[in-house]
Amino acid sequence: MKGKSALVVLLIGFLSFSACDGQSKKHSMKNETNNNPLLCDPQTGVCEMPVNDSATQNYNTLKASEKTVKIIYYTDPICSSCWGIEPQLRKLKLEYGNEVDIEYRMGGLLPDWSYNSGGISKPADVASHWDEVSLYYDMPIDGDVWLEDPLHSSYPPSIAFKAAQMQDNKKALLFLREIREMVFLQKKNITKWTYLEEAAKRVALDIVPFKADFEGKANLLFKEDLKLGRTMGVHGFPTMFFRNNDGKTEMVYGSRPYAAYENAILKLLPNAKKQMYDKSPEAIFLEYPTLTAKEFSELTETSREEAEKTLDEMTADGTLEKYTTKNGAIWKLINTSN
Repeated sequence: MKGKSALVVLLIGFLSFSACDGQSKKHSMKNETNNNPLLCDPQTGVCEMPVNDSATQNYNTLKASEKTVKIIYYTDPICSSCWGIEPQLRKLKLEYGNEVDIEYRMGGLLPDWSYNSGGISKPADVASHWDEVSLYYDMPIDGDVWLEDPLHSSYPPSIAFKAAQMQDNKKALLFLREIREMVFLQKKNITKWTYLEEAAKRVALDIVPFKADFEGKANLLFKEDLKLGRTMGVHGFPTMFFRNNDGKTEMVYGSRPYAAYENAILKLLPNAKKQMYDKSPEAIFLEYPTLTAKEFSELTETSREEAEKTLDEMTADGTLEKYTTKNGAIWKLINTSN
């Protein structure tokens, strides 16, 4: 509730999920110290970092929300599992946007290439893995960026997101979407200022303060995200903490079906009102100017086959522009600034 001080909420304890190595072998939490953060396990739906046993993982402090349910969403610009839940997350915002307040936090998936585990010791090893998870999530991801122009870290785009947040939270979310499309579909190395600036311009951020913040205060804000994440026991992405105004919490860890996120809200707020929204193709694209076939299928509640047929028909009549990768496509509404 607005104006209340931060509350210490329920003990969550150690997260009990595990990731798989390159041969999909299961490990216990005690043996997760050698996880490679870029081995995102489709079965658990998690991009998981090595566990630091000295990190505090017992308590989570969530700030009170102006809306009925507060969500702290820990993610990363290059987290393939986070890209995989975009269809569910976009629908959640349409149906429960009046009930929930989502706060995006950056988790620092790839600090550098000091990791050497799970069969991944260099950027080129990630390429085939991204191609595999693309098929699993039915979301276009071209792993060739790791062969053609590999990223050295996920920290620069994470800091850039914090810089965008300092200007405008809505534009920051558009910026995050832009850089994700850049890295997952367009094979662009989003650690480079050229691409970060390009994305910032597309969402109408003021470039001068954006760059100044990127080089300055945004670094501190990113470190605060990392510190809070350690306190909350975050070691994989996506991780979402849900909290109501009574201090009750739910957590959804990893990529899950839409019902898992909806159920977390309903457990905390049984009387939550699901908003009806216009599911026509035109209305959906006015809300989200770029959509994959999986996203369009989820939001229009049509079959995957029917969704792609509709998208191709809208492309043929000049309503949409289609961008095709080796692992799928994305469609963009023509004549939009986004």
